[in-house]
Amino acid sequence: MADQAVSDDPRVQAQLDRLNAMTAGHDKLGRKRLRRLLERLGDPHLRMPPVFHVAGTNGKGSVCTYLREAIAAAGMTAHVYTSPHLVRLNERIRIANQLVSDEELARLLSDTLDAVGNDETTFFEATTAAAFLAFSRHPADACIVEVGIGGRLDATNVIPDAIACGIAEIGIDHQEYLGNTVEEIASEKAGIAKPGAPLVTLSYKPPIEARIAEAATAVGAPILAKGRDWDANFLDGRLHYRDAEGAMELPMPALVGAHQADNAGLAIAMMRHQQVLKIGEQAIETAMIQARWPARLSLLGPGPVTDQFAEDSQLWLDGAHNVTAMEAVVEFMQGRLAPGAKLHIIFALLDDKDAHGVMGCFGAVTCDIITVPIAGYHCRPPGELCAIARELNLDAREAADFAAALKTIGDEARLEKPLTILITGSLYLAGQVLRFNRQVPD
Repeated sequence: MADQAVSDDPRVQAQLDRLNAMTAGHDKLGRKRLRRLLERLGDPHLRMPPVFHVAGTNGKGSVCTYLREAIAAAGMTAHVYTSPHLVRLNERIRIANQLVSDEELARLLSDTLDAVGNDETTFFEATTAAAFLAFSRHPADACIVEVGIGGRLDATNVIPDAIACGIAEIGIDHQEYLGNTVEEIASEKAGIAKPGAPLVTLSYKPPIEARIAEAATAVGAPILAKGRDWDANFLDGRLHYRDAEGAMELPMPALVGAHQADNAGLAIAMMRHQQVLKIGEQAIETAMIQARWPARLSLLGPGPVTDQFAEDSQLWLDGAHNVTAMEAVVEFMQGRLAPGAKLHIIFALLDDKDAHGVMGCFGAVTCDIITVPIAGYHCRPPGELCAIARELNLDAREAADFAAALKTIGDEARLEKPLTILITGSLYLAGQVLRFNRQVPD
């Protein structure tokens, strides 16, 4: 799925138009083109502050958020590169704790695209080069870099070294790039391992651990695994973390869901097993409270979307688009529903995702589903999603767009108060919902 962006700033949009005209089309794994581009830019990836590098199928963005907030709470600054963006391209690039301005983003894109010349590039390669260029131009105490797809061949993996690398939850996704088994995918993600840098992981099944160990051993990266070298879990409304250096009892993360014990724990382990930055327990505690990551089991705030429903209704937004992520979302929503209540789901999915597997997760909760398209992206037709829902004995119908789906729920469930609505299936849908609700991430 080729990525894209639009901007309300004409300077940024002019550069995005240039990028769209020269892009090689669908994102392709491999680093040769990007290495050539970075060389023409003066190799900015070799002149960045110390790097935390984070891979995983699910959860890597949350891990980056905990790292970012802890570094800030410790009185330091971090450059951050994450993907995808939800509303504005600026969300992908933070410079010394602040989102890149439109003025600087336009300049970074212009300098990057000038260097592309007659070569090919992709959207992700160009934005990665622009981010690394920004990070080389500004001082900071650290960089936090989220992998795009996989790890071994991902554009971000031009980074030669790191102070810590981490692998979050591993599941089936992007099979066309990474392989058809979890073991193959794990091997690709472990490709971010750097010589001498701790590779912090969750606890996986032995065949997955073996593939990770193989990749780490090949470059001389020590592995620090959950359950052996560190651990984290929720107990009595607190996050309990322990490793060889001691134990911590921390507040529950502001990011919700049982899976956040793993994400928060992974971030803490990465911080505690690197030797460059001093990040104390108080800063980590603050990070748990301050962490925000839009469209990851987040409630929509006041705006044109939420204003259509009773004040005590809840509209949850999540970008889950694979089976593992959707299982976590449905488990969380089960705990939010009152006895006998129904979950109203507005659902869309890109055409390269496992529709049967993802929608099969909805069978665990009493729900009705309205399928919608994702404007501007190659998505599963809503009618096709409804047909799959019927095969799975789920109640589903289609709507022309998100606004029509909202109206249908409002009309049909007007006597049902309060309503619980889940909007899910794609971060691209989530971004359009946030824009519609005038809720721009900052």
